[in-house]
Amino acid sequence: MTRDVIDINDFTILVETAFSKAVVKDTCRFDEPVIAVAFYGAGNVDLEMRYPTGRRLFNYTKGLALSFFADQHVDCIHTVSKDNPLECIVIATATRNLQHLPNQEGDLFSELLDSLVNPKDHYVEGPSFYMTPEMHHIVDSLFNIKYQGKTKMMFFRSQITALLSHFFGQLALYETKEFKTADRQRLEKAKAILSNNLDNPPSLTELSQELGLNTTKLKKEFKEVFGLPVFKYLQNERLTTAHDLIRNKKATVQEAAWHVGYDSLSSFSNAFAKKFGYRPSQIK
Repeated sequence: MTRDVIDINDFTILVETAFSKAVVKDTCRFDEPVIAVAFYGAGNVDLEMRYPTGRRLFNYTKGLALSFFADQHVDCIHTVSKDNPLECIVIATATRNLQHLPNQEGDLFSELLDSLVNPKDHYVEGPSFYMTPEMHHIVDSLFNIKYQGKTKMMFFRSQITALLSHFFGQLALYETKEFKTADRQRLEKAKAILSNNLDNPPSLTELSQELGLNTTKLKKEFKEVFGLPVFKYLQNERLTTAHDLIRNKKATVQEAAWHVGYDSLSSFSNAFAKKFGYRPSQIK
């Protein structure tokens, strides 16, 4: 487990990674009340927020952007395993700093995260959603920075600012869209089904039937919530998962292609190069 703590203005950034062959639980807590946004990259760890008056469980975190208030009595518990490594970036600010944040960021917190600015419990969950492709790209870049020294920190700062901007921008869009809770839950279930069946995904008709949504509604609302058509999202998940397998030396190029459902190595390599700008054999 590695946990880097970086201070940028009045924000504290936690960059957490963990890889384990056995199932392990990692627990941390904040030193004072904070408002935070957590962004989960590759891997699919379980998350438990445990506090004196209750607990909250998250069983599918990959790609999740989660906002919350937590005081010093909240335990944040990640369950890490061989198949579910942790990649998490947390952008947090102490509640006492809200009025001092630059660029009117304090106003954004008050306007869009009012329940967190005025909490009524040790832990209060704010808006959460699955990240857009742009946000995914930023998170991936932060776990794979190639620069060193001052240049690395300059890049890191710029990407954190961009990530937070995307979060608030997406949050503002969500505020203008009306989705029933049951529909949103079905859409998130659709995302989980696709992510858990990369090698043999259901057809659009099969997915619609399993969720109890008609095909047209599924296609339209999936794109509105996640920013991509259903099977474009599936392709991105396949290629990102394959990239992680090859980069972490868990699979050869051929094995990674098979693992995510590609029978043709040339088709896999071409799709990979189109998404990342280089072939899978060029990963170092």
